Amino acid sequence: MTGFGRGEARQGDRLWQVECASVNRKQLEVVVNLPRDLSTLEGEVRNRVSTACSRGRVQVSIKRQESEAAAGLPQISETAIEQYLARLFSLAGRLGISAEISMSELLRLPGVLGAETEETNPDEAWPAIREALDAALSQWQQMRATEGAHLREEIEGRLATIEALLGRIAEKAPQVPELQRAALRQRLEQAGLPLPLDDERLLKEIALFADRTDVSEELARAASHLKQFRTYLASGEPIGRSLDFLLQEFFREFNTMGSKCNHAGIAHDVVSAKTELEKIREQVQNLE
Repeated sequence: MTGFGRGEARQGDRLWQVECASVNRKQLEVVVNLPRDLSTLEGEVRNRVSTACSRGRVQVSIKRQESEAAAGLPQISETAIEQYLARLFSLAGRLGISAEISMSELLRLPGVLGAETEETNPDEAWPAIREALDAALSQWQQMRATEGAHLREEIEGRLATIEALLGRIAEKAPQVPELQRAALRQRLEQAGLPLPLDDERLLKEIALFADRTDVSEELARAASHLKQFRTYLASGEPIGRSLDFLLQEFFREFNTMGSKCNHAGIAHDVVSAKTELEKIREQVQNLE
């Protein structure tokens, strides 16, 4: 599910900023952007994110700011300046020339202005990073929960429509054998082979047809799937994969109903129900 969260934590003069953003994905994919000297913490970050979700592409960005950077001032690398000056004076001494250079000229040298801060000890930085990460994940989860509530409301509305369609199919299904009896008699009469209503051959054919078109089992299983679907929605647990499987079973029941019943009204209801199921399946891809 989509979501975004941001967290901060201060460690002395250093400010850690963490952002978490996610988009829909069937599997879990965690992408971590860390300062190079903290790359050993990637596994810790991944594990923490993995405990918070099971699906989606989650991108985590971790940045640090020193006190000057937090105030909007440029950073100056004293180490780089010292190294430049040492090499400059060494070279000037060997060549026997003056080594005069101004501060403005030093600031224009590569790596002096805006250079990265000195390397950070990952073990020392982790508690503050973890605090900022947890704050970002909490905000991210809240946003996803809000989206999930809207999705649940929409899905439940479509389930209510499917339930009503199941009721209509259940009302029409018993009429199918009688309609077949009338259609069969009409075809026989048109062919010049009228039969009495109690003719054994006609009764046997109608009985076989009634057995073939009986959808009571499919209706019962579909009602069970409907109940299970609602149970999953109310569970509060990761349900995306379970609902994927349940939707496949739902489609199977409606396909069987449509193939068994040679009835225009039932066929229309089956198509309407499958349309609702397809819309639910699109939304389920966004659920964890």
